[in-house]
Amino acid sequence: MRDILTPIGEPTSPPGLMPARALPLWERLDATLGEDDPQAQPAPEYEFDRRIAW
Repeated sequence: MRDILTPIGEPTSPPGLMPARALPLWERLDATLGEDDPQAQPAPEYEFDRRIAW
């Protein structure tokens, strides 16, 4: 493997380990549901009528 990688200038050792990333914001345990979003709109108080009226 070294004979192949050395002439083309590629590293011959494996990359080092990186620290783990944090959970995405939506998976955090302390994340709130829409309370942080200033543009969040409240759910409508009526059920949407799905019938087609032509």
